[in-house]
Formats: sequence, structure tokens, C-alpha cells
Amino acid sequence: MPAQKMLMRAHRGGRVAWMLAKALVSTHHPIVVHLVVTRRCNLACAYCNEYDHVSQPVPLGVLFQRVERLASLGTSIITISGGEPLLHPGLEQVVAHIRRHGIIATVITNGYLLTEKRIKRLNSARLDHLQISIDNLIPDEVSKKSLKVLDQKLVLLSRFAEFGVNVNVVIGAGVKNPEAAQVIAQRARGLGFATSVGIIHDGKGQLKPLSEQEQRVYRDIKQNGGLGFALAARFQNNLAQGQPNHWKCRAGARYFYVDEFGLVHWCSQQRGYPAVPLESYSQVEMRREYSAEKGCAPYCTLACVHQASMMDGWRHPQS
Repeated sequence: MPAQKMLMRAHRGGRVAWMLAKALVSTHHPIVVHLVVTRRCNLACAYCNEYDHVSQPVPLGVLFQRVERLASLGTSIITISGGEPLLHPGLEQVVAHIRRHGIIATVITNGYLLTEKRIKRLNSARLDHLQISIDNLIPDEVSKKSLKVLDQKLVLLSRFAEFGVNVNVVIGAGVKNPEAAQVIAQRARGLGFATSVGIIHDGKGQLKPLSEQEQRVYRDIKQNGGLGFALAARFQNNLAQGQPNHWKCRAGARYFYVDEFGLVHWCSQQRGYPAVPLESYSQVEMRREYSAEKGCAPYCTLACVHQASMMDGWRHPQS
């Protein structure tokens, strides 16, 4: 690995360590916020309910205001999502604005629109992390996010990206060939990327239990997944076996989702709760949601929400 990439990785690691320390010391700020910059997507994956083909990008000035509001709440990480964030013409400016506020900036993308030029623009904006999801080996009616289409995008990322890259694979209902996830994960690791595995949820973010074959694939990927898998092992192991998790979901406080209209929701799968405008979202709402037990939590598959809530699993009861 070139010396410059090693230095940048070390710098990112230091910033993540600071974020974790801050989360342990204080419970009064969001750890992760998903910020939708456009609802429009260039694909139509059958299991996704977070896109359309007509929405216009959120105006850049509005996004700047939302970033500034999230900074005032003490947010540690802003994950830019959609739709497909790369369809937003000002994406790099949003990333740069996040970084100017000292916040960790991440992007979730389907990868189709990545080019050498776009990767270098994201480098210049000082993006911290990018997650690209690959669902199968060849496109099918469930998902077009295939290794056949995206392999060259991975090669471009391995050559030019100065930010961290995570390749997420999925298993569960609708995935015809679970073994494809193993092939994709091996290819990603061979290019030097981190990997993660997602268990497909239904339209409300709830569990689709895995078959024996899918559980076998899941275990194989997990065994080679490194620290990220180890931290979430119990949570995902239970889901893979169709068992509930007993945990304190802090959605609406430690994690929340800001849609294209600027409304705050628990998460992408529970839109409508509490649906309060970000500009008026305050510590009062955050403390209420922090202390509120979520009925959807036992079979929730949203790893990002669980990870943001892990810091507080040992403290403060919910009712």
C-alpha cells in the first residue's frame, strides 16, 4: 500500500477512535445520521423501497443548512444516501461541507456512476468512507447490482480511491444464489476492501429468516470478515437463525434518518416516526426517542441503527 494511503487510513482511524470516545462519554448527540440528497435512483432493485425515478436533487443550499443543523446537534457521522447519491450534481460539495464541520463523511452508492474522474473528485472533497452494495454475480429481476457489471468499478476504486471502501453483500429472500455472496466477498478482499453482509429485510425492515444454505454462506463470510463482523456477531447471528434480539434501539437519538423533505425519522424503514422537521428537532425530541422502546426492534435487520445504539446498551432503561 502506498505511504500516502497508509497515512490517510491512520488519520481516519484516529478520527473514528475520537468518535467512539465521544460516544462513550456523552449520550446527548447523534452518532450516525443518514441524509438523503435525492430520492431518484438509476436502478429499481426489487427489495428496495427508498427510491423513485422522478425526484429532483435536494437543492445544495438546503443540504448545506441541514449539515449545519446536524453539526449544531453534535453529529459524529453523516452518511449520504438516497436514492442514488451520485445522481446529485453537488455531491462532492456536500461531502466537503460535512468535512469542514469536522464530521465523518460517508456515501452509500450502487456504484454504477463511478468513474476515475468522479473518484478523484470525491478524494478532493475528503470523503472518509464509501459503501458499495453488490447483490449477485449477474443482473437479475431482483437486483442489477452485480459483480459482472461492477467489477471494473471495484478495480477503479482500488487504483484511485483515497477513502475507505466497504463492499456489502446480501443474503436472504429474493437472492437466488446465496453462494454468490462468497465470491463477491472474496473478490472485494482480494482488492483490499473491507466487507460486510446484510440480511435482506421486508418493506418494514423486519427479518426474512435464512435457509440452512444461506446460514452456511453467512457463517463463511462472517468468519473471514474481521473486526466489523466480530462487533456485530451476536446481533446478526440471531437474525441469521430467525431469533429476536433484545436490545435498546436508540433510533431518533443516536441514529436517525433525514429524508429529502428534511423530516427526521427513526430509520429508512420506519418513516413517519416522529417525522419532525430537522430545523426544529431538539434535545427534547432526542431524549424522548432515546428513552422510547421500539416495537420493531426485536426483528430489525438495520445494522447501522444497531451499531449506533450499541454504545448505550448497558445504560439508561427504555419504556
